[in-house]
Amino acid sequence: MLYRFQLRGLLLRLSSYASLSPIHDRPQLSSSANIEHVAAFAFLGFAFGAAYRDRMTLVFSLVLGIAVMQELLQKLTPDCDARLLDASEKVVGGFLGILLASIALRLIERWTAASDV
Repeated sequence: MLYRFQLRGLLLRLSSYASLSPIHDRPQLSSSANIEHVAAFAFLGFAFGAAYRDRMTLVFSLVLGIAVMQELLQKLTPDCDARLLDASEKVVGGFLGILLASIALRLIERWTAASDV
């Protein structure tokens, strides 16, 4: 249980650092920032979706709130530009991660139920 909390916290801190740090300090994993936004929030959505699988409304609200809040905080940072497109990429990535977590958990439940028979 503790490792799940630590993983979610780590992913949240990493995505916040990558979004709010100065441009020259940001990690760059690909040539496209769009892919980075979607991938980072897909991992975050997957982690929250797997941890709180019985509370999907909370998970969707958290991921949406985190994406919007990070973009709003970029307005306060002088060398960052907050854009609606970036926020929507983060939201889509987060929702994809939640969807993948939900599918993975259902498959695991189905496999474990089949092996119990």
